[in-house]
Amino acid sequence: MATLLFRLRHVPDDEAEEVRALLDEHGIDYYETEPGNWGISMPALWLRDASQFEQATGLLHEYQQQRSERMQQEHAALRERGEAPTLLTSLRTQPARFVFYTGLSAAILYLSVSSFFSF
Repeated sequence: MATLLFRLRHVPDDEAEEVRALLDEHGIDYYETEPGNWGISMPALWLRDASQFEQATGLLHEYQQQRSERMQQEHAALRERGEAPTLLTSLRTQPARFVFYTGLSAAILYLSVSSFFSF
């Protein structure tokens, strides 16, 4: 019976590739399901042999800790160089998007609160 190992929805492509390479490197037999034509199905990595589950989850846990540390270091380096994304850089690079989301947030807030003031 197949065992779910790793969901791929909202996972960056580089992370998914690294996980696949990690499983291949350690000889873990898996297969991948795609999101389907409309993106409804669950994209994931599944183990064919449930007896490899403990080994695979251990490898994934170690990999995710290392990736987390690496991403934090990269972000810290970007921040030191002044290249990390900020609210101000978002406003400069995509002003229309920034204004749209700010207006949308204000509209939702207004609709949520206006009914309390109409009494």
